[in-house]
Amino acid sequence: MSVLVPGSGGATAGRSLELYFIDGRPDGMLTAEVFNWTGHVLMAPRTQLAAALSRKEAGYTGVYLLLGEYEGEPRAYVGEGEDISDRIRSHDTRKDWWTTVVLVTSAANNLHKAHAKYLEARLVEQARLVGRVTLDNGNTPPRPGLSEAAQANMEAFLDYLFMVLPALRIDMFLQATRPARQNPVETSGTSPTRFELVNRKHKLRATAVLDGGDFIVQAGSLARASWEGRNTETSGYALLRDELQRMGVLTTRGSACEFTKDYAFKSPSAAAAVVNGRPANGTLEWRLEGGGATYKEWEAQHLEVLTGKAGL
Repeated sequence: MSVLVPGSGGATAGRSLELYFIDGRPDGMLTAEVFNWTGHVLMAPRTQLAAALSRKEAGYTGVYLLLGEYEGEPRAYVGEGEDISDRIRSHDTRKDWWTTVVLVTSAANNLHKAHAKYLEARLVEQARLVGRVTLDNGNTPPRPGLSEAAQANMEAFLDYLFMVLPALRIDMFLQATRPARQNPVETSGTSPTRFELVNRKHKLRATAVLDGGDFIVQAGSLARASWEGRNTETSGYALLRDELQRMGVLTTRGSACEFTKDYAFKSPSAAAAVVNGRPANGTLEWRLEGGGATYKEWEAQHLEVLTGKAGL
């Protein structure tokens, strides 16, 4: 199975991700590779650990992830080894919380110990920076001394890996916060479309920009102090809101919460739900800044214009 995923170079720099479901099951063991990338990813449920560790790439030098839950919270461990299978057999099978293993190696087995240690250190750094999961690792390991060229090669290796893992629904390294920009401009060279959500009852105002396909709620926007919708324990948006507070993206400000950083949501409705503290239809609640059309109306007009241009 091949999947087109965006590359770091923009919309025109697509990459073809090849997924191979080893036993023909979408929930079973799989491999992931990208054309022109030397890396190789093997992902398997713990129930297939023996089969995964019997594969030749499991004996290569590389890094690995253990993924699961502990006391209801997502948890992960990042490790490295010159023989990954040996490391997992001798040490990590003692951990009883993880349910999925991901092995990251080079198809030609040309990573060495220092490469693996560098990748491990950078993965731990990035996971802690993003803050989506609790790491079972103790301290952040130091980066080993690599030449400038070797470091550049490993950073390029990581660029591909950070593209592949989200396609496998592993988002622990995916940074959703965005650096603040005074005059954000889309890659097309035009200013991003700006929206606002005003909740007069609770004295809230939030602003957002649609920039390069991201719906980004801007720092300084206000949200309700707590989630008031039903099904607090199971609502995905309620859990997302809790995660944003834990990460420090949302912080208490008087009777409300404030966004301390720009944050990219997957949809206008997810953003509206977090702001309002309840499920919300973001296509109706977000409006063009200044009280203009709703997001839904703007989207329809935008599509109409694009359709008209395509028909010329």
